[in-house]
Amino acid sequence: IAPKNFTIHGLWPDKEGTVLQQCKPKPNYVNFKDKMLNDLDKNWIQLKFDEDYGRDKQPLWVYQYLKHGSCCQKMYNQNTYFSLALRLKDRFDLLRTLEMHKIFPGSSYTFQEIFDAVKTATQMDPDLKCT
Repeated sequence: IAPKNFTIHGLWPDKEGTVLQQCKPKPNYVNFKDKMLNDLDKNWIQLKFDEDYGRDKQPLWVYQYLKHGSCCQKMYNQNTYFSLALRLKDRFDLLRTLEMHKIFPGSSYTFQEIFDAVKTATQMDPDLKCT
């Protein structure tokens, strides 16, 4: 089932515009349980994996944490990294923003129309790609 709003792709620390990846030391990922597991499962959906497998093995979150979370581990532990990502997602309701700009799923719009609508919410140039 497709989500009814946007999900998270990742939270990527950067240094002066350069995205940091695979930083050392490699952190130890500990599987989430309870509330955080449910919050991530709802908001950072592992669409490529069966739900039970995703909740048990947590492959997307492991991947994102080792690739990007590793680069901010001096400031944020695993729980704080994911909590921050969830808080940042909650700051923006992009589906509502697009609707306010008369942009609805299932119709066609120019790149610029979507870019401009998202920018009204984020106040920054969004990093958008069309596929």
